[in-house]
Amino acid sequence: MVVYHELTAGKMKNRFIFSFFAFLLGAMLELSSGCFGQAVRAKPAKRYNILFISSDDLNNDIGCFGNPLVQTPHIDRLAQRGVLFSRAYSQFPLCGPSRASLLTGRRPDVTGVYDLKTNFRTNLPDVVTLPQLFKNNNYFSARVGKIFHYGVPNEIGTDGMDDPVSWHKVINPKGRDKAEERLLTNLTPGHGLGAAFAYLAADGTDDEQTDGMIANEAVKLLEEKKDEPFFLAVGFFRPHCPYVAPKKYFDLYPLDKIPLAREVANDLDDVPKAAIFTNPPHYGLDEDKRRQAQRAYYASITFMDAQVGKLLDALDRLKLSEHTIIVFWSDHGYNLGQHGQWQKFSLFENSAKAPLLISVPGGLKGRQSARTVELLDIYPTIAELCGLPASGTQGKSLVQLLRRPSAKWDRPAFSQIQKGKITGRSVRTERWRYTEWDEGRSGTELYDERNDPEEFTNLASANRYRNRVAELSGLLKKGTR
Repeated sequence: MVVYHELTAGKMKNRFIFSFFAFLLGAMLELSSGCFGQAVRAKPAKRYNILFISSDDLNNDIGCFGNPLVQTPHIDRLAQRGVLFSRAYSQFPLCGPSRASLLTGRRPDVTGVYDLKTNFRTNLPDVVTLPQLFKNNNYFSARVGKIFHYGVPNEIGTDGMDDPVSWHKVINPKGRDKAEERLLTNLTPGHGLGAAFAYLAADGTDDEQTDGMIANEAVKLLEEKKDEPFFLAVGFFRPHCPYVAPKKYFDLYPLDKIPLAREVANDLDDVPKAAIFTNPPHYGLDEDKRRQAQRAYYASITFMDAQVGKLLDALDRLKLSEHTIIVFWSDHGYNLGQHGQWQKFSLFENSAKAPLLISVPGGLKGRQSARTVELLDIYPTIAELCGLPASGTQGKSLVQLLRRPSAKWDRPAFSQIQKGKITGRSVRTERWRYTEWDEGRSGTELYDERNDPEEFTNLASANRYRNRVAELSGLLKKGTR
């Protein structure tokens, strides 16, 4: 102020003109700068936090994704805060390879992870993971529960195949679900618990279960770190088998109300043998036992959903919602008897498709995008939203779909699995799914997802679709590597 009063009239006029144009320039910069197109204020806007929520082995049997039976009020509430991606696909429908791909932003043929034992650092020792990117940029980075691969249930309470360099802090709860494994009902006793139709309608409260403890520990971290930028990854174990949830969640699903997957005669006659994982179909279980397994899976989903509700409530209570990006995802989908198949590790739609929700403060609310996207796209999306580099990643940022869910989008989704010496590779466009087993030597599949969404009719050998097969085969060869 003193300097200003010492200026001559001419200098004051020049200063005024300079200040006016500086103001205009600043206003223009405000309109074009900032995370997700938000204006930069006089003081730097607070950086977005990231709440990164995963659910293990969750398919799209969720209320907001169109299943009227399964009760998920809190995930539905999250969907009303952001954009739901109804066609999001896993790059490898198996926990370890999928998570390695998603968290590094690289395809499975780059990570070299095709099983549950290989660590991605073996092939990519210097790769920067998504949480590590935020850690390296002065965010508090923490994990509670399963984010990188864990063997379930054996490794609950341990670090599993974690990536220590990605985090400042890790918490590995272990609840009574782990202690009470002796009480499980196992409908497939020949299978280990990590792949068995085993379940328990548990006594006690949510807070005694591992996922309940995970939610509570995550809320504590939100309370502790509310005043600094954070990347908080919260990984729930349910609905991964064994299907364990407090009894009250089982009570929501009377056994006689559980609808089994629709089947048609001779469904598998036109399906390559390599495409079949569950053999014999349904593991030979009768309808009653299949309903028991499916009921337990649904009960586990609703239990997990209640834990998501704790996180959303904490964000609101702590006034963090207005500057926290929320990402909800699962590592892949889950077959529940479609084509006689169960669980994951297949390239049918129910296994390859995964739930994905993204909520950005100030962004669109309650919208849905039907564009075909990949879990691989999560890394560059979150990085762009927060102005961080995503160098070397192979997905594409979804920011334009977060702004306009129906925007033009010409990218298909690619998925693959490894079965012994045979690799299955699949490409999904908005209308078609095309799959090759061992580059076609062990069979091919083509499904018209618009007219045959349950994939009952394999069109790959029909003459009228030769050009379509050739087109998609060429696309497949370009896309999975």
